[in-house]
Amino acid sequence: MAAQDTENQEKQNNELIRVKTILSWDAPGRPFSKKSRQYYTTSLLIMLLIEVVLFLFSQYLLMAVVISLVFLAFALASVPPANFHYRISSEGITVEDHFFLWQELYDFYFKRREGTDVCHVRTHALIPGELTLTLGAIDREHLKQALLPYLPFREYVKPSFMERSGDWLARSFPLETKKTQ
Repeated sequence: MAAQDTENQEKQNNELIRVKTILSWDAPGRPFSKKSRQYYTTSLLIMLLIEVVLFLFSQYLLMAVVISLVFLAFALASVPPANFHYRISSEGITVEDHFFLWQELYDFYFKRREGTDVCHVRTHALIPGELTLTLGAIDREHLKQALLPYLPFREYVKPSFMERSGDWLARSFPLETKKTQ
């Protein structure tokens, strides 16, 4: 009789521990749009201007840093991202092989970047600080309904100084002109 009771209790514990997948999808790892030739030439011209100024002040190490940052920007702009597997479960969020518990996450909000809907999930920890989940074929409302029982939703998140500065630079000094269709 005692063996049967412990067996029933183990079954109940297994049912409580069972992790349920709420939503799962594949999407690119980051927003991506093909850049035009104008983007590359404008970036090179700005880099050359900065390099001349740095050369005049004998900042050779800083010159190498600028070249490496432009190379990184070109690599990210020309190579499309790989598809990631995203999964939302009753225990947390999984992005590829990285798992984040609900207790580690703070809130979420949506933004549109490079013509793609992106869900930003902020974390309590400083690193990573924020998870970016590209939606791909998933509907924004579908994902919102999956996350709402676990995290609060923010309609509007005040942009930081760096975000406002980056937006101002992108508006004031665009690296490529928008195509009007």
